[in-house]
Amino acid sequence: QVQLAESGGGLVQAGGSLRLSCAASRSIFASMAWYRQGPGKQRELVASITSGGRTVYADSVKGRFTISKDNAKNTVYLQMNILKPDDTANYYCNARTFAATEYWGKGTLVTVSP
Repeated sequence: QVQLAESGGGLVQAGGSLRLSCAASRSIFASMAWYRQGPGKQRELVASITSGGRTVYADSVKGRFTISKDNAKNTVYLQMNILKPDDTANYYCNARTFAATEYWGKGTLVTVSP
């Protein structure tokens, strides 16, 4: 059973930064991603990174967020800068295998105060 453990959430003022981490219990994923679900909103893709390092970002976070991975640690990161109140959400780590099986973490809460 694959486990994804997120960390790094918290309360920050607008304009501040946070770095989220997602440690996987195994490697060999086709891609890993961060999703978020804000109050009263649907879950949305924030950023993803493939095993080859190709990245995709939601328009709302381009230029502010950076996704990266450390293959040796089976960990993916999300560096979030210039945070806005609209970034307030539960952030979920997602991993997809080459067989298209998906795994989800339990989420970490990010709260951005005005």
